Amino acid sequence: MTHLTTHILDAATGDPAAGVAVSLAHWKPGLHKSAIAEGVTDADGRLAIGPDLLDAGDYTLTFQTGQYFAARGVPSFHPFVTVTFSVEVADDGTSRHYHVPLLLSPFAYSTYRGS
Repeated sequence: MTHLTTHILDAATGDPAAGVAVSLAHWKPGLHKSAIAEGVTDADGRLAIGPDLLDAGDYTLTFQTGQYFAARGVPSFHPFVTVTFSVEVADDGTSRHYHVPLLLSPFAYSTYRGS
């Protein structure tokens, strides 16, 4: 299983947000962002993205929410949503799976660390 997954729910319709473009980047010292992977959510609004294991550090997931709503003819406030999070790796080199859900509406969003 990929080390990082996401799931987007369109709270305005109650449906999964299919077809949302997502990119993953690793923030390096000096605030340099290095792209790692890109993908698009499936029909259930889900996406496994990135390598099998993420190194320790800070990452961003950027969701192209403006494109998603524009394709549906829905005005929205956020052209994209960027979620920043930290990955911790144990001394033995292992870490837990990371799941970053996004609850989305045209004018608001929320996220949390899922399981």
